[in-house]
Amino acid sequence: MTLAVFIVEDEPLIQDSLKVVLEGYLQAEVVGTALSEAEAVAWLQANEEAWQLLVVDLLLKQGTGLGVLAALSALGRKKGIVVALTNAASPDNRAECIRLGADAVFDKAAEVNEFLAYCAAGH
Repeated sequence: MTLAVFIVEDEPLIQDSLKVVLEGYLQAEVVGTALSEAEAVAWLQANEEAWQLLVVDLLLKQGTGLGVLAALSALGRKKGIVVALTNAASPDNRAECIRLGADAVFDKAAEVNEFLAYCAAGH
């Protein structure tokens, strides 16, 4: 079964790179993307059953990934893997992501291999 992925990332080049890597390495299907918190929250509310893996950046041009995680928590997420992939993976941000319901947090620059291994393991 193909892994359905939703990506929240405001940098188009990074979003495209993630799509290529996830579809190539994991044989996943990117079912949607969002550039902002509001766009992500609207999509997640309308498509609760459409994704199995959510990849969210914390630093967005409009809103934050923490806002996306908080909204997802308020929706009462029942399934799916939620991963924060960010350049802002400080200990405080990692703790806040986990508190808001993320399953894992990875540094975009230093932990990409760990992120891919985590996703491939089907956590």
